[in-house]
Order: sequence, then structure tokens, then C-alpha cells
Amino acid sequence: MTHSTQQELPLPFPEFTGDMPLLPARMVNEYVFCPRLAYLEWVQGEWVDSGDTVEGRHAHRRVDKPSGDLPDPESEDEEKVHARSITLSSNQLGLIAKMDLVEGEGDVVTPVDYKKGKRPHIPKGAYEPERVQVCVQGMILEEQGYTCNEGLLYFVESKEKVRVVFDEELRNRTLSAINGLRLVAAGGQMPPPLEDSPKCAGCSLAPICLPDEVNFFRRGNVNPRPLAVAQDEALPLYVQANRAKVAKSGEVLEISIEDKVVTQARLIDVSQLVLMGNVYVTTPCLQELMQRDIPISWHSYGGWFFGHSIGTGHKNVELRTAQYRGSFDEQICLRIARGLVQTKILNARTFLRRNWRGEERPADLFDEMKRDAMHAMKAQSLQELLGIEGSAAARYFGAFGNMLKLDNDEKSFAFDFTNRNRRPPTDPVNALLSYAYTLLVRTWTVTLSAVGFDPYRGFYHQPRYGRPALALDMMEPFRPLIAESSVVNAINNGEVRPSDFIYVAGSVNLASDGRKRFIAAFERRLSQEITHPLFGYKVSYRRLMEVQARLLGRYLLGDLQEFPGFTTR
Repeated sequence: MTHSTQQELPLPFPEFTGDMPLLPARMVNEYVFCPRLAYLEWVQGEWVDSGDTVEGRHAHRRVDKPSGDLPDPESEDEEKVHARSITLSSNQLGLIAKMDLVEGEGDVVTPVDYKKGKRPHIPKGAYEPERVQVCVQGMILEEQGYTCNEGLLYFVESKEKVRVVFDEELRNRTLSAINGLRLVAAGGQMPPPLEDSPKCAGCSLAPICLPDEVNFFRRGNVNPRPLAVAQDEALPLYVQANRAKVAKSGEVLEISIEDKVVTQARLIDVSQLVLMGNVYVTTPCLQELMQRDIPISWHSYGGWFFGHSIGTGHKNVELRTAQYRGSFDEQICLRIARGLVQTKILNARTFLRRNWRGEERPADLFDEMKRDAMHAMKAQSLQELLGIEGSAAARYFGAFGNMLKLDNDEKSFAFDFTNRNRRPPTDPVNALLSYAYTLLVRTWTVTLSAVGFDPYRGFYHQPRYGRPALALDMMEPFRPLIAESSVVNAINNGEVRPSDFIYVAGSVNLASDGRKRFIAAFERRLSQEITHPLFGYKVSYRRLMEVQARLLGRYLLGDLQEFPGFTTR
């Protein structure tokens, strides 16, 4: 471990040219706190609000209002200085800082940095990241011509000030942090996660960084702590009424039919807007959803997924670069595809075993599917892998009907499934499966976009115009766990009935009421919590999908040697 006083090798910042971004002083603070956190925020553009960040903004609400000006440092007037929310930059250091308050007299000034919470009772009065951050502000002020020998940290909750002297030791540590962050950013290699650090427990980026999970796969003897994420009560809002209109009114979305408001939903309760068929969205509503990073999914009335709308998209270009690079590497594609197909077969096998309704479980079938999973890991090409997957799917769907609760009442239509058919589906079970897969690929497309991936460039499914290949890749292991499970449960629980289907020209589709009930069953399945078989903590399927997407990113960026698949217990 590098000693705290050892300086990083300097990486001189070239005179500002317009295409070289200035480092915010806050990022130097983050680098001292955790280099990986600084890299995630500065290089990859990741950000998640937490209680601490919201409290911090609240604590700054007064000082964020600009007032007062800094006088010319060469002025001979000894006037009092009291300037709030001052932004200054340094081309020499390559830094920019928004200073909460600058006080002083004449050319002798002191930056005051506001901090939430109480003053920590430690020898130097404040932790190193905060001391470095205020020192950065002082160095910028000095470059502007002012005399700045010390700074102040003001802790809002305890209403205490801590004096920070800009001595040689602190200045060297600050320069070391500036150079270290710039070297890490220029090198394009994310720092390793902290090991068993108490810092991670309260970090809002822990669900993105995955420190314990990465260390688990690297060393194998780590018990990951539960993901420290706030419970997200927001859910997708589905609109399928023909010629409905979605508009924004204050903090709510209003859904109207023929200019009559039929329902409302609070914006804070909406995670995404899902539109089925001919639905109109107003421009102010579109703009608000984009500003809030709430995606809109567009479907045909029958459920066919057209695509989704987002704002400017995720800033993590580094992740997409690694994704594109890997997608052109045949060995990486084959390695990822093997794992996806193996976990899909194993999850399908487990799903069959759990839900078999026959008198005797077919041991031969389960053995054959287990062999299929083993063969998948030995496939030498994607074409061979497709053949193995097809054989396993034939066995699985050949037995799919044994999981369904059939109605023996002669007056009622019995669900009868003998094989998988689609485009168009010719029976109710296949219609439900096709619809469930559409909902699942939409969910994966939105998840991958939110993480920073391009959903249309995959590794197993080949790119084709309009097809989200990566979403299709990632949904393979989750077909039995989410889509097919939703179908079986909806049929066996009577949530979807034979009367909920429309038969036209040899094809079968869900009617409106049946679609509503099935969407409810599907979303309920996504929200169901399970115990992760490797990490040991409880996580919903909705959150699990994000974890898997981020683990794929960790693999492509070199954090992990293999992409870990997910198999249920």
C-alpha cells in the first residue's frame, strides 16, 4: 500500500485547450476517499443519489445562491471579502472548484467549505478528503493572485468550524491526489475495489461498484454484504387504451381517453412508461420524463416491442467501447454464450423439477438436460452451441405441459401445450409465452441502457436491424425464472382464463383484460425477492438483472476473469 505522504508521479496538465476537461475539486476529494469511486464518477459518469447527497444539497441551499464578488487581488483597497458560490478554475493545475464561501480582507482570503453533519473528533479536526478539497480551493485562489494560507470547514449540524492550515505536508498530499486521479483517468484502468472497507457500506455507488461481489469472484473467501440500496417503490406504468393521451400536470402523469382524465400516477411512483398501441404523449411530458431519466417503451397493441426513448443516454463510453471490442472477438463471444446457454438449461431443468405435476418425475429427462448443460460449456462454436440449445429446448418444451394445471371440466377450455410455436402463436400457452418474452426483452433493454450498454450489440445473438441482441443474450438464463414462471403461475392460479384470448385467422392473442392481469403477474414476479445462491443476501429479480448487467461490465472491463452466470438454487 502506498504511504499517505508518498506523491504520485506527476502528470502535468497541458494549458487548457478546450477538449481537455478540468478536474472538479470534488473529484479530488473522492479520489482520496476511494480511487475507484472517483473513477466511476469522473471517467464513467456514474452517479446515484443517497441520503447523504440529498442532505448535502440541503446543507448547501443557502451558500449555493451567489452573492458578493471577489475584489481584484492587485487592488490596494483593504476591503472586506464575503463572496458566496464562487466558481474559479486553474489552467495550470487543470482544476475547477465551486467555493461555498470566500472570506477575507484585501488580497488575503480564506475558503470556507460547508459540510453536512457534525465535526468528527479526530486529531486534525477533519478527515483527509475534506482537508484536501479545501486545500484545492486555496491553491486555485493562490493562482488567481490571492494570498491563501488556510481554509475553514464548517459543519452544519454541529455549527462548528475547523481550521485547516495549508502546510507543506497537506499541499504535497493534495498535489499527489491531483496527479494520481489524472494518471488513473488517463490510464483507462479502473482501480480495484476496497477490501472489506467500512466506506463501502454507506457508499451510494456500492450497487454499481460491487466491491464485495468483485472480491468474492477474485478471492472466493468473501461474504458479500447486502447491497446498500434504498427500496425503490417506483414501478412501470402501462397504458394500453386505444388513442389514450399521457400528459404531465404538476408532479403527476394524467392518462386521458377522449379528453377525459381516467387515471393519474405520481411521477415519483413511475420507473418507466410502457405504451401499448396508439397512445399519444405530449411534448412537455416527454421532456419531463427525459429529465428524470424515466424511459418510455413503445409496443404494438399486440405487445411487439418497437424500442424505447431515453434522454441523452448514459455517459459511460468506456463500457460501450469494451462491449464493442468484445463483440468482435470470437473467443469472448463464445465464452459468454456458453455461460448464458448453460445457465439457461440449468434454470429450465430446476424450474421443471420444482413445478412437475405428474405422478412420477422423469429422471431420464433431467439427466439429459444436465448433460446438455455440460455439453454447452464444451461447444467449439456458436453454431454448435445453437444446436445444443435447440435440443435442450425441445426436451424442455416437450414436457412443459406437465407443469400446467389443466381443467377437466368439459365445459371449460383446457390449456393444452405440446410444442413451442410462434409468429404467430397458435394456442393460448404459446401466446402467453410470446407476450412474456416481449415484456422480458423490454425489461432487459431498459436495464442495459440504464447501466450504460448498447442493447443492440450482443455476443450470442447476432446483430440484426431493430433487434436488441444484447437484451436477448442476457434474458436467456431468465426465461424460465421470470417469463415462463409468470406464464405457469398465471395459468395455474386462474389469473388468465381461456376467455381472455382472441382467435383470428389461426393465431391467438391476449385480449385487453387478460393482458392487464398477466402484466400484473409478470411485474409481481420481477419484484419477488430471492436469496442469491452465491452472495447470500436477498435481492429482487428486478435488482438481480441490474447486478448481472453490471457483472458483465466488470468482466468486459477486466475486473473479473469470467462472466458469472446466475443459476437458481
